[in-house]
Amino acid sequence: MAFYRGFRRSKVGGRLRRQGGTCVIRVVVVDDEALVRSGFQLILSAADDIEVVATTAGAGAVDTVRRERPDVVLLDIRMPDVDGLTVLREVRELPEPPVVAMLTTFDADEYILTALRSGAAGFLLKDTEPDQLAQLVRSLAAGGVVMSPKASRAVWQSHPGAGARAEDPEAARVGRLSEREREVLVLVAEGLSNADIGTRIHLSAGTVKDHVSAILTKLRVSSRVQAALLAQRAGLLDGPFGEGLRPESGR
Repeated sequence: MAFYRGFRRSKVGGRLRRQGGTCVIRVVVVDDEALVRSGFQLILSAADDIEVVATTAGAGAVDTVRRERPDVVLLDIRMPDVDGLTVLREVRELPEPPVVAMLTTFDADEYILTALRSGAAGFLLKDTEPDQLAQLVRSLAAGGVVMSPKASRAVWQSHPGAGARAEDPEAARVGRLSEREREVLVLVAEGLSNADIGTRIHLSAGTVKDHVSAILTKLRVSSRVQAALLAQRAGLLDGPFGEGLRPESGR
């Protein structure tokens, strides 16, 4: 799991609020089932550094996120009143959008790839072990990526890498990166936060952040997950994409 480090702060008002010297991660849970919402709230509220500031069904999701300005949104991908992918896109278009991870009952959901391309930072299963859930939220807030092993394999199977590389102009953008940026990109694909990447390659978190910003600009993508997908398509990663992203199993 990624360590709880290197949190960003909002320029307006500050999202990560301090309580007794501890930075608190603000979370909104969006799900059509009240039982799921209350369960996630109960589990996450037990952590001193996490505050569930609101729970809501899909219809009120965007307004709730706009009002509460959370750091992390846990968003059900399949809801009867509104499509989770539609909510994701609208939330990602907000000024200073929060990190969004999709909630799903199935770890091979057909919408996984679409959500990742739309800016989701990963997938959490609704039956995630309670003792893992808080750490996964911390990883998301720190810039990490979380995904169940089967979901990771589904992404890998849809991105065969070398086979599609020659005729893939988007993946060819990886060639614009410097050697250091490629090194950072591989670590981003492993689901590491900026602080963890800095520890691995002996750079400050601020320097890593600058590299990540340059990578996103050169690759013309808006999220770390999208950058990792391009890295896989370009054949930059040694193994299957699913071996890199942080699995929910906590290995």
